[in-house]
Amino acid sequence: MNIGEAAARSGVSAKMIRHYEAIGLIGAVRSANGYRVYGERDVAVLRFIRHARDLGFPLEDVRRLLALWQDRNRASAEVKRLALAHVAALESKADSLRRMAASLRHLAAHCHGDDRPDCPILDDLARKD
Repeated sequence: MNIGEAAARSGVSAKMIRHYEAIGLIGAVRSANGYRVYGERDVAVLRFIRHARDLGFPLEDVRRLLALWQDRNRASAEVKRLALAHVAALESKADSLRRMAASLRHLAAHCHGDDRPDCPILDDLARKD
């Protein structure tokens, strides 16, 4: 199948398929005329990548997970370690986002939001650390 068909069947855009090929996550066979040709296995790999990316895994972790998925002699302990490390990173990011939201909420509560030029939000952004 061509790249458009692979994109439609995997849910990964043709642009991203080209990117994944360029960084070595997926390979593509070229036909005699130079067009990329994909098979069912390629679509399965693209779906795997899409699902991993939907869960927020960085590309290097996707690369590791893909290698583990393709290794039938793998130990699931390594997969679990990667998943739990990613959970910790997501939770840390969520905590950071909550702190940012609380800070902005506090600043917005102290902004009059009227016609006056005084604005604690801008003052905070401009402050010297």
